[in-house]
Amino acid sequence: MRHPHHGSDPVVAGEVSPMRFVPKEIGRPDYAETGVPVLTAPTDLRKDTSTLERMRLAGSAARRVLRKVASEISPGVTTDHLDQVCHEACIDEGGYPSPLNYNGYPKSLCTSINEVICHGIPDDRPLQNGDIINCDVTIFLDGVHGDHSETFAVGDIDQRSQDLIRTTRECLYLGIGAVRSGGVVSDIGKAIQNHAELSGFGVVREFIGHGVGEVFHHLPNIPHYYEPSARFEFAPGMTFTVEPMITIGSPAATLWEDGWTAATTDLSRTAQFEHTVLIKSDGIEILTVEDDEPQPFLPTGDTADWPQTISVTATNS
Repeated sequence: MRHPHHGSDPVVAGEVSPMRFVPKEIGRPDYAETGVPVLTAPTDLRKDTSTLERMRLAGSAARRVLRKVASEISPGVTTDHLDQVCHEACIDEGGYPSPLNYNGYPKSLCTSINEVICHGIPDDRPLQNGDIINCDVTIFLDGVHGDHSETFAVGDIDQRSQDLIRTTRECLYLGIGAVRSGGVVSDIGKAIQNHAELSGFGVVREFIGHGVGEVFHHLPNIPHYYEPSARFEFAPGMTFTVEPMITIGSPAATLWEDGWTAATTDLSRTAQFEHTVLIKSDGIEILTVEDDEPQPFLPTGDTADWPQTISVTATNS
């Protein structure tokens, strides 16, 4: 049955290829061999100058990897191929693809298509014209993680899907723009939920942003909906992700049998955009951009242009 929210059949899991190999000279996170993360975040979540410099390098590497993945997206291409591109691009950067064997996750990339909210496992399903796909890249480089994702059109997509992608991207930057030193976590979700719901979309609650650095996921938790009790206060030197997941229909989620893939219960489409950001005393710095891209949130309180969407087709520029 075709679902009323879109014209495509539900996504069905395909065959997953064996885990890919990472050369031994590449620095690894602590879970790479066992699948079990050991390191926990330090009590003080503020990063020092040298750590932040490494995070800038990991962040820009993540964006370059995502560009390579995006350039391969087209109808007929499998998500397993996108995973291979991501895997090899991380190694070319001198880094380890962070998702690989994180709590046993079998791949180097997360590919979430149509109604899949997040953590979709790459397999042999070919992308179809009209699909939308989120590609979530994290690279572990020189001891820190850079985490970045965007949602892309596959070929020609319908107007509602275009609106969803555009609104989700707006939610990302409005959420980041609500952050400041001395502000609290709930400021982010308030900005995102207001914009999403005014645009007629829902906000996923089961999956949230998170602190990131030497550890892949740590405090603070960053809900993308307004949670009045989220009173954690931001201070300069803190780094975390903002990664809203926005839905055309109900934001309620269900987990596939693989234990990873999360989808909307009503099979409505969903999109996600993500940056890793740094709190500074005088504003915000986005770490997952390249050197020649603008920082959109200036110390003066003014805003420059948001970084360009990584383009696949004319429908997604």
